[in-house]
Amino acid sequence: MNRIDIFGIACGSLSWPFWVLWLGNFEGTNTMLIYANSKNRPFHYGQFPLETLPRDETVISREAARPPLSRPIKKPVEGLLGQSANRYLRIFSQIAEGEPARARAPVPDDLQRRTADIKGLAYFLDAAQVGICRIPAHAWLQGAEKSTHDYAIVFLVEDGRVPEEDNLAHEWTASAVRATTDMRVAEIAVVTAGHIRQMGWSARPQISGQEYLDAKRLAVLAGLGVREGEAIVNPYIEHFSIGVIATDYELALEQPLAESALKAKGFRYWWGKNGARSGRERNRKAKRPSDYSSYPMEQVKRVDRPTTLILDDEVPRVPKRAAFFERALQGDLGAKASVERTRFSFKHPTSQSLLQAIRSLVPYQDGDVAKKADQARYSDPAANARAIKSLSYFLGSDLTGICEVPRYAWYSHKEDGRPIEMYHRYAVVMLIDQGFDTMEGASGDDWISGTQSMRGYLRGAEIAGVMAEMLRGLGFSSRSQTNADSDVLHIPLILWAGLGELSRIGELVLNPFVGPRFKSVVMTTDLPLEVDRPIDFGLQTFCNGCLKCARECPCDAIPRGDSVMFNGYEMWKIDAERCTRYRLTNSKGAACGRCMKTCPLNKVVDLDGPLLTRIGSWLGVNAMWLKPLMVPFAAWFDDKIGMGMRNPAKKWWFDHEIIDGVVTIPKATNQRDIDPSYRPDPKKQKIAYYHANMMPPPDAPGPVVVDRKAALAAKELLETPEEARQRVARGEGPPAHYVPTPVIGAEISEEERVASPYAKK
Repeated sequence: MNRIDIFGIACGSLSWPFWVLWLGNFEGTNTMLIYANSKNRPFHYGQFPLETLPRDETVISREAARPPLSRPIKKPVEGLLGQSANRYLRIFSQIAEGEPARARAPVPDDLQRRTADIKGLAYFLDAAQVGICRIPAHAWLQGAEKSTHDYAIVFLVEDGRVPEEDNLAHEWTASAVRATTDMRVAEIAVVTAGHIRQMGWSARPQISGQEYLDAKRLAVLAGLGVREGEAIVNPYIEHFSIGVIATDYELALEQPLAESALKAKGFRYWWGKNGARSGRERNRKAKRPSDYSSYPMEQVKRVDRPTTLILDDEVPRVPKRAAFFERALQGDLGAKASVERTRFSFKHPTSQSLLQAIRSLVPYQDGDVAKKADQARYSDPAANARAIKSLSYFLGSDLTGICEVPRYAWYSHKEDGRPIEMYHRYAVVMLIDQGFDTMEGASGDDWISGTQSMRGYLRGAEIAGVMAEMLRGLGFSSRSQTNADSDVLHIPLILWAGLGELSRIGELVLNPFVGPRFKSVVMTTDLPLEVDRPIDFGLQTFCNGCLKCARECPCDAIPRGDSVMFNGYEMWKIDAERCTRYRLTNSKGAACGRCMKTCPLNKVVDLDGPLLTRIGSWLGVNAMWLKPLMVPFAAWFDDKIGMGMRNPAKKWWFDHEIIDGVVTIPKATNQRDIDPSYRPDPKKQKIAYYHANMMPPPDAPGPVVVDRKAALAAKELLETPEEARQRVARGEGPPAHYVPTPVIGAEISEEERVASPYAKK
């Protein structure tokens, strides 16, 4: 086992070694021992130490004097992957422009604070570097339509890593690097421009093939590169695309880089200058095989079945109509919840902009399949799986696993009652990190919470959509299954794909490296694939001994007792109705992710993370026998060092709420921090259990009001996992309450159908 394997990165299980007990005064201990090197680095500074580079204002006049350029001629895009990415770029281009809101948002006069919001958003969307400059007259391309915009938001997106030559994904990606990077540029530019327009200012993103500004000139002026002839060289990044947004929203300006900035990669950069990402960590990631994620999932123990009991033959297929967010939309939870369902995650200007992009992708999740031309080339499931994983990481997935789709992972009916047939054998399951730093700056249920979810949903829809379209072009039926439109339940697929274990947070899987801090997307396909096995990193032991999420839940929806059997699954069953109502009607924020925020596994454990986290995390995967001894200390220590508290250095966004189409300052904002002194009594907690027989009919034409009193009484029907095992051993069938409510045969007119908030508008 090499040093990077042991100390570089590990599973975030917080199985801390006992020798940390002697540390005593935590505040006086070396920061890097307990906290990440980046703890005090403002998020809007980005992951590269641009603020430390020398500047040269004389560059401004030289760049302004350069003659205007002609508009570039877009070259044809080659290869199925490049063409798929280019199609998604064109989809984004259709929502690139629009009118600003009818009134301007209340933003501060402080231009630095405005800039922190805009740069923070671009970094949140995974731009590599961001700068701001004025638009000189000669920056407009010849023949392009000029506007009254004075400011340019300029950003770089780093190219994806092309897989090894012996990998099938190499031929898919080698000719598609520019097209896929340009697609990501379009996504970031469109969402950021939409955010600005939601706040009432004008903004126009530049899309590849529709250029109107000299991007290289603006990159130099914004301090993102040094000119070498006609080329632009960045101090830290070798291959990238440049994004530009023109706007009339006044922002603080950057100064151009001095030529000496190109000598920035010194010793301090290697160790993480000013808390920026270190050269060591970038180098570590670059050396991992392309079909491996950034995290060493290969070290995690693999098992034949998930670590929680699943009675495969007893788990019912359930209709989409039964999901509580769908029930709220249909009116089952009352008028207020129904109204708020259409805006709860979308009432911040950033999430509203993300929603528009998500809606634009829904019609392209499926499509025609090309005639199969070369079955022999894709007859090796192991080679196919390796290529698919490499492709997913090339496009931006954070963690990827593969499984066969079990019967019960298919929904039984769509929202309107139409039955769903099982149509694909395999699922490619991908996790999108919601962003540790942004979550650090938040309470978990304030105004950025919904935006974190929406960003994960958009990125996942983009990645899975491009992959599915490419595979259909190769002749394999494939469909992206997204938050906006999915025929499968993601939770069982995440378990079977070996990406996590079921946690105390209930219907939520925790990954050993990012904890609960992710959103999932699935691509189902008939491409032959080698499947992964489930994992065991000791989470059941951990969640049995740690109740932090239950303690910190703002609506007391997370159980504090033992796991139970619910519809054929062993789980800590949350009160889904209570959780849904709070997330929908939260008046001091948008939605809620407080359980993710406060979970001790919500960590970053790379080379720039705290040393104790890395050591303890490695032990959590490789010495699980220590867990029973270490979990109580780990949970206590997590509270002691303040994990789960808000970190002001990481807050980049404005607390805003959209009301009637206008951005306003909310009446209040949740500003919670952890409360280790709170000791709730498990015996006094009341959880409502809506078993399968209490679900609404799949084709219910109107509201089916929930019966909470009956759901509370349904607790008496629960089995313990051991009781369920004994029942099955006796040869007895499933309980009656595992049988879903049948269809009623209702005819639903188009006027009666309730449109999803994700439907195009």
